[in-house]
Amino acid sequence: MTNLNAPAIEIRDLQKYYGTYHALRSINLTVARGEKIVICGPSGSGKSTMIRCINRLEEHDAGLIRVLGTELNDDLDRIDEIRREVGMVFQHFNLFPHMTVLENCTLAPMLVRKTSPAEAEAIGLRYLEKVRIPDQADKFPGQLSGGQQQRVAIARALCMKPEVLLFDEPTSALDPEMIAEVLDVMTSLAAEGMTMICVTHEMGFARKVADQVIFMDQGEIIEQSAPDEFFDHPKSDRTKAFLSQILGH
Repeated sequence: MTNLNAPAIEIRDLQKYYGTYHALRSINLTVARGEKIVICGPSGSGKSTMIRCINRLEEHDAGLIRVLGTELNDDLDRIDEIRREVGMVFQHFNLFPHMTVLENCTLAPMLVRKTSPAEAEAIGLRYLEKVRIPDQADKFPGQLSGGQQQRVAIARALCMKPEVLLFDEPTSALDPEMIAEVLDVMTSLAAEGMTMICVTHEMGFARKVADQVIFMDQGEIIEQSAPDEFFDHPKSDRTKAFLSQILGH
């Protein structure tokens, strides 16, 4: 599927409605391969809706989304093809509670990529090592802390060897002391060149890792710039108000 010359993600004039509510208004965004994008903004601004449209967890109403050169439309085969290449890490882990950590990691590669059980297990263990919890492989999700569960969720997404990783507020359900361990894993992935789009309020992470920071409000992209520019010289009054609220100055 992958067109190596195409951007990772192209979004043109994206529109999304829930009934009469206009959730996304004329969104335009291009994400290059290897680029790290952080999306921030107040609750209800459309951040999660936008990234859920990229792997068709939400259906867009108008406009164009192209993933790795392939346009996303109603073709189910094409949706499956795109989902194979786009991993997603959710706010609430979404692990299968009745399966061990390792079984959670091996399921999709075996079902979707037809990987043999032995190879899937080797891949699973490799990525559990990467997120620094190989010793938890035989436990069930309920036996782990929230931070550990989120690291399992990241490992599970990586086991599909995706081209792009989407993160939907991956630390917002965690206790403060667990946030750092998840952000450390995300930072190391970014350093290895993974294409990432991350919805988060973790502004330290955004400044450290992002190539571009996007501020959304009321379904629109209000501002988009490199981190230093975004934090030190925000242009829009709405961005300034948001940053003063979230950074406390």
